[in-house]
Amino acid sequence: MYHACVKRALDLLVALAAAVTLLPLWAVVSACVLAESPGPVFFKQQRVGKNKTCFQILKFRTMRADTPRDVPTHLLDNPERYITRGGAFLRRTSLDELPQLINIIKGEMSLVGPRPALWNQYDLVAERDKYGANALVPGLTGLAQMRGRDELPIALKAAFDGEYARKISFGFDLFIIFATAVKVLTGEGIKEGSNGKKDYTNG
Repeated sequence: MYHACVKRALDLLVALAAAVTLLPLWAVVSACVLAESPGPVFFKQQRVGKNKTCFQILKFRTMRADTPRDVPTHLLDNPERYITRGGAFLRRTSLDELPQLINIIKGEMSLVGPRPALWNQYDLVAERDKYGANALVPGLTGLAQMRGRDELPIALKAAFDGEYARKISFGFDLFIIFATAVKVLTGEGIKEGSNGKKDYTNG
């Protein structure tokens, strides 16, 4: 019952309320992005959604507009040269993810679910197939983000996504949201640069 209809209703209600409440913050961040680096405010990228259909994920742009696309940050040569000063702060605090509220309102994402894979992350998508996790709507956060974020290898990340698919419930979603908030506030599990495993891509 929860997964079938209640979860979507809660996603829509919370995302709409958050988007309206945070409009002043959106305006400030947008102005800072434009002032520091020429280019669009939002970064769009093709990601894998429910049942492996693709959609355009939204983020505040944190890197220069000439950054190579569809390349995970840790695979870039000297990624620090592309990340703007303000962008580093947005990534560290996860504020760059705020535009994904729009993806949630559109029904492309949920508050909680497996983080959407890049369209070319075939290994992660294949691993999630083993657990039925690709049948879920991807989330703003998920069990893997709560358990380790960027430090997790792909196989373990997919296993956590499968665990979430088996245990999905309102209480479990609430637990993951609060646990993720703690991770974001402490910065635990975030990796940047060529020696890290940062799951962010050029945004």
